Amino acid sequence: MTQPTISRAQALLAAARTLSSACDAMRFAEPVTHVYNPLGYAWAPFEQYVRRYGDGPKRVVFLGMNPGPYGMMQTGVPFGEVAAVRDWMGITSEIAAPKHEHPKRRIEGFACQRSEVSGRRVWGWAAERFGSAEQFFAENFVLNYCPLVFLESSGRNFTPDKLPKSEARGLEAVCDEHLAENLRALTPQWAVGIGAFAAKRLQLVIAANGLKDKIRVAQMLHPSPASPMANRGWAPAAEQALVEQGVFEFTR
Repeated sequence: MTQPTISRAQALLAAARTLSSACDAMRFAEPVTHVYNPLGYAWAPFEQYVRRYGDGPKRVVFLGMNPGPYGMMQTGVPFGEVAAVRDWMGITSEIAAPKHEHPKRRIEGFACQRSEVSGRRVWGWAAERFGSAEQFFAENFVLNYCPLVFLESSGRNFTPDKLPKSEARGLEAVCDEHLAENLRALTPQWAVGIGAFAAKRLQLVIAANGLKDKIRVAQMLHPSPASPMANRGWAPAAEQALVEQGVFEFTR
């Protein structure tokens, strides 16, 4: 008996559930004191995002590193700045707080009044260049490499690239497998790392899974406000890099 064919969205969601469970079983030492997993407490809007915009082949897949405190941590959507997710993508949902919540990093969900600068830049560029969310997602999709938010006792964000090797190895193993499954499901021609960390993981995963002949890797500037270059005009710089590498043929 032949197995029923599952949709791309179903494949992405199944991979996300597996990743989420694997990450929940991991433990991290100080300076990390709190770990948030939006694929758990914010599953509902993430599922909406995947079902609405991830159910089809994509020409370009963009990859970020991990959730920001006022983006995916609040909305469950990669680079999920509240206004962009709610108003541009048309996604909203009630979100429960994680069990072990940091007193300085509360989950307010779509009621969060803070704007995620990185997400505002990414989705603002997408809206300006492509118009509607439907137009952007017709051939493009955005993922995060790692689903977890790491916080120090002060509430300061701790990024996955700073984890000790003993902890990073296990996390990278499950995140690499999740990324490979997503790439196999979405069959992109291009995979774009949003920042150097994401570009490196893409190169490693694509090479390890025999996808180098099918998927080309590019890199764009990360939109973080911690980057002086991004603060001098992220969208033009990011778009120029995409054009120079051959990902798009935009003309102003």
